[in-house]
Amino acid sequence: MPQLSVIVYGPNAQGHLTELLDSLEAHPLSDAEIVVAAVGDWARETAGSHAHGTVVVPLPDGTGDAAARAAGAARATGRWLHFVHAKDGLPAGAPRLIAERAAELDDSVDVLLLDHLTTTWQSAARPSRDGRFLAAVGRSALPLDEAVDLLRLTPLLGNRTLRREFWTAHEELLTTDDEPRAAHAALLCAGRVACLNQVAYENRELRPESLPPLTPEDRFELVERYESLMPLARDRPAPRVVLYDLMMRDLVRTFAGENLPDEVAREFFRRASLAAVRWRPERHEHPAGVEGVRHSLLEEGAYTKYRAFQAANRARRAARKAVRARKRQVGAKLREQQYRRALSRPVDPDLAVFAAYWERGVACNPAAIAAKAAELAPHIHPVWVVSKDNTALLPPGTDHVVPGTRRYWEVLATAKYLVNNVNFPNAVVKRPGAIHLQTHHGTPLKRMGLDQIEHPAAAKGLDFDALLARIDRWDYSVSANSHSTRMWERAYPARYTSLDHGYPRNDVFYTSGADAVRAARARLGIAPGKTAVLYAPTHRDYEAGFTPRLDLAELADRLGEDTVLLVRAHYFYGGATSPLTGLRRSGRLIDVSSYDPVEELCLAADALVTDYSSIMFDYANLDRPIVVYADDWETYRTTRGVYFDLMTDHPGQVARTQEELTEIFRSGAWRDETAAKARTAFRRRFCEYDDGRAAERVVRRVFLGEPEDALPPVLPIEDRTPAPTPEEATA
Repeated sequence: MPQLSVIVYGPNAQGHLTELLDSLEAHPLSDAEIVVAAVGDWARETAGSHAHGTVVVPLPDGTGDAAARAAGAARATGRWLHFVHAKDGLPAGAPRLIAERAAELDDSVDVLLLDHLTTTWQSAARPSRDGRFLAAVGRSALPLDEAVDLLRLTPLLGNRTLRREFWTAHEELLTTDDEPRAAHAALLCAGRVACLNQVAYENRELRPESLPPLTPEDRFELVERYESLMPLARDRPAPRVVLYDLMMRDLVRTFAGENLPDEVAREFFRRASLAAVRWRPERHEHPAGVEGVRHSLLEEGAYTKYRAFQAANRARRAARKAVRARKRQVGAKLREQQYRRALSRPVDPDLAVFAAYWERGVACNPAAIAAKAAELAPHIHPVWVVSKDNTALLPPGTDHVVPGTRRYWEVLATAKYLVNNVNFPNAVVKRPGAIHLQTHHGTPLKRMGLDQIEHPAAAKGLDFDALLARIDRWDYSVSANSHSTRMWERAYPARYTSLDHGYPRNDVFYTSGADAVRAARARLGIAPGKTAVLYAPTHRDYEAGFTPRLDLAELADRLGEDTVLLVRAHYFYGGATSPLTGLRRSGRLIDVSSYDPVEELCLAADALVTDYSSIMFDYANLDRPIVVYADDWETYRTTRGVYFDLMTDHPGQVARTQEELTEIFRSGAWRDETAAKARTAFRRRFCEYDDGRAAERVVRRVFLGEPEDALPPVLPIEDRTPAPTPEEATA
């Protein structure tokens, strides 16, 4: 029998289950078993990919946490059970710490308490305040009545490990979806408890706005929690006092912090008041100050007085805030007045505002959607937001506005559809009836959104509160693959609908024929029979300026006269003094840094060389060779943060030095069977929804309101025909 059973339970919320199982797999322990009570297909598939040494208990979607825990416990064989929610984490070595401490305990101990960290959607792991309570107990095993402050520990099941026989004896009481209730009940029912004053759990709090909204019954559940717990401490004076204090704290905080409808608030207050009177210990004294007044009013059931007291406090706080806010408002008043006037006008059901890459112009997914809308929904009038410097580059006849102008604010205020591959400014108001469509502009390898909190070099002072306000405006989020869907839901937690329809900008890779490929190469000056290699590196957040990764002159020389390098990078703008000038004149290196659209470059190229740029995910649709040049992978991974290991899940050959990159091309390995096999696996994972009809699905769903089941289905990858290769196009 193993000493410890780690029971992972629940759905794969926002993709965190993968990290949890990876961490367990990276630090195996002979005296522990892993049981995954996997809720839903995604959790089951994730757990199945970690099947080595893992027991998987598949459960249907919708299975509650309590039922999942019970199902996992039923399959467990360990002496001790540690329940770990799929959204949470385990620090490296945590199971070993727990198993070793548990091995020291005899069967008189029912619960082993642990310390933990908390990670939220807007902050990295921070220590708990539980350490002082655990340290006070030390290594002793005591009845709870002799260590009642342990009731003040954060009520998580993850920061306590239960002896299996104890769980079996109290399973009915502990099997509840109210985790704090189960956590407190475990302590109140335990014969003796012991402590491990070391961090052995990571509690991850998901953003409330990414979860289903609370119902009135959810609020009342707090009162019911304590109504069920207080009888367990009825004849135990010390635990009863502590539990009562916790109850009053939670009831008052919940009532003060919730903006509840009046009828719900009155009913919550009534139930809370009854509980406060019913369970108040004899001679119990109220706390001092404002908190004591709140307790007294709650026990009196004085709802009206309590509301008046609340209002007075809020008025005082509001007055102080108003003074500070007034200073900020003066500066923005003129701009706001104009915008507010426009907001009073009706929403125009036929007006759509498009923007891409911070007002760069007509590009990317928004451009593909606008083009398809012109075909399928011609009643929609598109207006593009374009910076003043880029207006000269617009296609003739493009209706556009420049940021900050009167018409700019008017169209933002009145348009029904707002489409962007980044975010609209913070000042934009989400109007009832307006639809915000977030298209994104890549598949995430690097950490995005809230996941940048742990990577300050990438975040660079990003205002995460403002980011959350912007994503709360989204109605739809376009995705090219299920990996992106999961990472967007994690990095941008809100209540939008994910459109698993593919990236519209990638449709061209399936709708273009040989003529389009030949025309793209002709515009770039690529002679027939030449091999065109597109080199498209990404930037480094941790570098103040550009550090050349390759000696392109030498690379071009080594690859020979029949190879043309298309270099797409903003830092190759050198003039006559550039060391690349000779290569440009010879036609063996072409600077395409400012060439748009980038999809045309992809059509023209026989192969792609990149490092960590998201262009690899788009180019993979063409089923053409991709070589990853990753000379600084470890630094990039650590500093920028990544969602998966590109060195393992790569789209072809990988080079770590320029010599290796050169040899990959000179030897032909760039297009050999090994490279093709890796590319096939990569395409299946990351080109999942791209089949040439993504824009049509988005337009029909968003602009025409067609239901999901009426949209063109995504073709299986085996049935898709990408654009012909340059070799095929010229054959």
